[in-house]
Amino acid sequence: MATKVFIVYYSMYGHVEKLAQEIKKGASSVEGVEAKLWQVPETLPEEVLAKMGAPPKTDAPLITPDELAEADGVLFGFPTRFGMMAAQFKAFLDATGGLWRTQALAGKPAGIFYSTGSQGGGQETTPLTSITQLAHHGMIFVPIGYTFGAGMFELEKLKGGSPYGAGTYAGDGSRQPSELELEQAFHQGKYFAGIAKKLKGTA
Repeated sequence: MATKVFIVYYSMYGHVEKLAQEIKKGASSVEGVEAKLWQVPETLPEEVLAKMGAPPKTDAPLITPDELAEADGVLFGFPTRFGMMAAQFKAFLDATGGLWRTQALAGKPAGIFYSTGSQGGGQETTPLTSITQLAHHGMIFVPIGYTFGAGMFELEKLKGGSPYGAGTYAGDGSRQPSELELEQAFHQGKYFAGIAKKLKGTA
């Protein structure tokens, strides 16, 4: 049986989605792992999104809370809003009460990746404040630590991410994830998938 890794994300301007796509590539590079991209539902009306200049959503399927239970491991991705996850993703997690009651996600590994507008915009507080969601579900948080190696210590180039997980800086929306940020996302996917596979093998 393949190890199922779900990459579940919300992306308003596409930055988190680009990280998600690289994470999927990394996870899929591990033998015996099936990785799948999922989006959470949008909560803003189309007219509001249009005024905000948000591009149309891609064709990644929308996930329902109950479908989370089908995964052997889940990587959650979202942009920050004032140092915390965006409301769209929080709304999705708020709808997982049924899974919480049965502890259907307990013991499953989980990771976090994210986007912020600036260097002081929440590269650590965003994942840190999100861990509470995992704890209440009994999930096992899998940070990347410093396993990305030298890339974690890059000082000459602007690079998002932290020991908590892969990240990027969106700036005013025009900046796209750098090559190094995408490499870190690939690494997170591969590293996480290896751990999810090990955990499933010992279950």
